[in-house]
Amino acid sequence: MKIVVDINHPAHVHFFKNMIKQLSQQGHDILLTASDKDLSIRLLERYGFPFIKLGSYGTSLFSKAVNLPLLDWRMYQAVKGLDPDIFLGAGSIRAAHISKLLKKPCIIFEDTEHSREQYLLYAPFVDYIFTPSSFKRKLGRKQFFYDGFHELAYLHPNSFTPNPEVLKEIDISEQEIFSIVRFISWSASHDIGQHGIRDKIKLVKTLERYGRVFVVAEGKEDPAWENYNIRVAPEKLHHLLYYASLYLGEGGTTAAEAALLGTYAIHVSTTAKHCGIFTELQKYGLLDFFDAEVEALPKALEVLKSPNLKIECRQKKNRLIKDKLDVTMFKVWLVENFPGRHKKISPINRSTWIYLKAGEDK
Repeated sequence: MKIVVDINHPAHVHFFKNMIKQLSQQGHDILLTASDKDLSIRLLERYGFPFIKLGSYGTSLFSKAVNLPLLDWRMYQAVKGLDPDIFLGAGSIRAAHISKLLKKPCIIFEDTEHSREQYLLYAPFVDYIFTPSSFKRKLGRKQFFYDGFHELAYLHPNSFTPNPEVLKEIDISEQEIFSIVRFISWSASHDIGQHGIRDKIKLVKTLERYGRVFVVAEGKEDPAWENYNIRVAPEKLHHLLYYASLYLGEGGTTAAEAALLGTYAIHVSTTAKHCGIFTELQKYGLLDFFDAEVEALPKALEVLKSPNLKIECRQKKNRLIKDKLDVTMFKVWLVENFPGRHKKISPINRSTWIYLKAGEDK
């Protein structure tokens, strides 16, 4: 098969990387297109994936509106000669548009309930929209559920092995207490009107009383975090998350990643309550979410004072892994067996799924 995979965010690099490797090894032709968003280009280069760079949408609503048709055009120019069999993307507007233009099928993976404007721009043009079973929104007849999370495409134990060597790069031991804090830029279209941590300096200083704190901040470098920056390559962040005592931050993807690695996560964002993944991870006892840091800090200090919590979280994570799909295996199966018409996918074991027929649209 000839497959186009579109990347629009650093998380999408991780989401598709193992699938790309497996499908390539099995003889399929993969063409990667990518827009320049945060660390997405850098990650693709680090992993050694050949790709076509399309440019950036920018950060303002005006720039996004202006650049949307421009990046559509660049993607069309990049893929028209390939004659692809299928397009894949994660919330990808341009993959939807160009697949329709070329009269090719398109599968979109979506896990962000509050990205409504993005959905409106891609949904009319795609064939299938795959969402986790925890996804709260009903998207109509094109929506299909799978029993997993996006993050399990790269953090499932079949795909990820933590490397303690990364701790040496930040001069810390496995037994040492440390927290990872993440601040986002709030520049995405679905972030308009939302907020997270207000007093960032106070929060970091409070956590610092109980151990070292490392800050990951989007956007331009802030001198306030110069002594807190993580001095490791971005693709190694997941290894640090695995060994951390606590994750606290505005980044929802990073919160889910930490929880799925067995590190207690606290997500601070007014968007969190709309997302089913956080509700489900909370039920497993791996994560909490709050609108503001004044509510989050007491929970964070409780976690840092609990010496056995890390062991307990690893046990809870192991239970979750048994309940969920290896999402890389699922996506490889999905592409190689395309098309299929099934509505809910649940795991029996590592390599077998039950397929249930579609229910009525809502």
